[in-house]
Amino acid sequence: MDENPASEAVAPLPLTGIAATVNAPNSELKNAAFIVAGVASAAFGLKGFLLSSHFIDGGVTGISMLLATVLRLPLSVLILVFNLPFIALGLNQLGKKFALRSAIGIGGLALVLALVPFPDVTHDHLLTAVFGGVFIGAGIGLAMRGGAVLDGTEIAALLVSRHVSLLKVSDLILILNLVIFSGAVAVLGTEAALYSMLTYFAAARVLEFVLNGIEQYTGVTIVSELSDDIRKAITEKLGRGVTMYQGKAGYGERGEMGQERDIVFTVVTRLELPGLRAQVKDIDPRAFIVQYRIDDAQGGIIKQRALH
Repeated sequence: MDENPASEAVAPLPLTGIAATVNAPNSELKNAAFIVAGVASAAFGLKGFLLSSHFIDGGVTGISMLLATVLRLPLSVLILVFNLPFIALGLNQLGKKFALRSAIGIGGLALVLALVPFPDVTHDHLLTAVFGGVFIGAGIGLAMRGGAVLDGTEIAALLVSRHVSLLKVSDLILILNLVIFSGAVAVLGTEAALYSMLTYFAAARVLEFVLNGIEQYTGVTIVSELSDDIRKAITEKLGRGVTMYQGKAGYGERGEMGQERDIVFTVVTRLELPGLRAQVKDIDPRAFIVQYRIDDAQGGIIKQRALH
């Protein structure tokens, strides 16, 4: 193994949400298959579960469902009316291909909702809320894997955040959903609104799982005087790549100040994280370890092992 740290540097940049799907190196045929599967799953979640019980989801789809109940208008029409303008507005920021795929996906969802009959699977409210969210979340996630969206919520929040610098995209999505479910209390009643919130949480968890899978990555930064020993343990025993970069010690309990030392950075799956921590603690029980979630990682040793 090459002992040169530069040759082992992997430090992949995390890609999340829309950016991850835009840059995913999928063929158009594979993208189309993901989008078709996503449309079918989302439509089944809506018509097979939620609509008969008058539950809603979050986001732009939730707004469409709420107004469909109030205005007695077809949900398929409202989904087009509320989602496609955001695709058009975000065309420059998302790219033409992404916008086209999203328009096709949303149009396909509206068409399926209007024309394809689905059985009403269950009348149990808890099962309806949970499994309706599961199928909707899976549908949105599959469409995103194919480089498209079926709900314009992220696009809407992204556009607004460009002009309101104090709020992040995630903050705007949270505020939007709070408004939606507050409106649901007034229109649908408290019980239906609470079940709708359960639907949203189920959809969000499944969406995250579809996008990230069980191999969710964790970035780990390790500060230790024995950084080279830790590097060797990670590369030789765990089979992972590392990035080494230089830093200086602040004034801590050991009394060091300004001493130069190498800092180790690596990316592992959450299943490998306990083994990594154990290796580091065996080498240096006083090592400083910082870990944080990474939604995706590409290239380097991370992906090479999965190919064998």
